[in-house]
Amino acid sequence: MANLTLIQAVNDGLKTAMRADPSVLVFGEDVGPKGGVFLATEGLTKEFGAGRCFDTPLSEDGIVGAAIGMAVNGLRPVCEIQFQDFIFPAFDQIVSEAAKLRYRSGGQYTAPMVIRTPYGGGIRGGLYHSQSGEAYFCHTPGLKVVIPSTPYDAKGLLLASIADPDPVLFLEPKALYRTVKGEVPEGQYTVDLSTLRTAREGKSVTVFCYGAMVPVCLKAADQAAEKGIECLVVDLRTLLPLDEEGVLEAAKQTGRVVVVHEAPRFCGFGGEISAIIAENAIEYMEAPIARVTGFDTPFPNTLEHHYMPDDRRVLDAIEHVWNY
Repeated sequence: MANLTLIQAVNDGLKTAMRADPSVLVFGEDVGPKGGVFLATEGLTKEFGAGRCFDTPLSEDGIVGAAIGMAVNGLRPVCEIQFQDFIFPAFDQIVSEAAKLRYRSGGQYTAPMVIRTPYGGGIRGGLYHSQSGEAYFCHTPGLKVVIPSTPYDAKGLLLASIADPDPVLFLEPKALYRTVKGEVPEGQYTVDLSTLRTAREGKSVTVFCYGAMVPVCLKAADQAAEKGIECLVVDLRTLLPLDEEGVLEAAKQTGRVVVVHEAPRFCGFGGEISAIIAENAIEYMEAPIARVTGFDTPFPNTLEHHYMPDDRRVLDAIEHVWNY
C-alpha cells in the first residue's frame, strides 16, 4: 500500500474512478492544468485530456447546474467548488434541483454527481475561506453529505460517492490535507456510506466527531487516558444519511457523550446528535450531553486558534461529563 496524505488520496481516488469509467468527468475553477488550488486534481488533465478534466468560469451555480445536466444524461460528473464558502451561489441548484430530482420525477431520473469542496478552518484563510456549512445541507432530503478524516476513508468514500446514484456533497477538511498520512490501497475499493468508524476504543466517555476534529479528539482522548478516562472516539464520516443505530449503540456503551465540531454551536450538527440520543437513549445517560464547537460568530482570522475547538476544550468537556 502507498503511504499518502489526505489530498494525495483524493487525487488517487479521482484517477482510479476516471480510469475505470469514461463517464466520470472532473471540472471546476482552476482544476485543469493547474491542478486546483490545493492540487487535488493535479495531473488529471495530462492523463485524461481536457475533455474529461477542465476549467470552468467562476460561476458556482453554472458549475453545479452543468453537473446536474450531465448527470441526468448518463455521465458521472465530479465538480469542485474551490472553497465551501463559495458554494452558496449554487445553493438553489443543489437543494432545489439536484436533491429533488429523484422524487419529483417519480424515480425516472437520478443525479449521480459529486460536489467536492474543501471546508473548515485551520489554514488561516480568514472570514471567507474557513467556514463549516455542513448543517445547511444536512437539512436537505435527497442529498448525501460525506466528510472523511483519514486518507484511507478519503479515497474509499470518494469512490463510493462517485458510484452512488444520487448527489453527494463531499466535504474535505482542508486542515488535514497535508497533516495526516496513512496507508491507502491501490486501485478500486469503497467505504460504505452511512457507516461510522471507531477511531479509538474506550468505555468511559463517547466522543462523536468528524473531519478535522477527529485528530483533535484523539489527542484529547490520549490526555484523558492519562487521568484514567478511556474515551470511545467515533468518526461519523457520513452525516447524511447518518448511521443512527451506530450513534445510539456508541452512546449506550458509556452513558456519557461529548459531541465536537468546528461549525458554530447554534443549530450545528451536534444538536442533531444530541437530540437523537435524548429521544432514544436518555435512560442510558449518566450525564448531560456536552457540545464543543466553534462560536456563534463569523469565523475570525487572527483569533482562529481560539475559535476552533482544541484538545484542551475537548478534554474539559470529557472531564465534565465523567465527573458529573
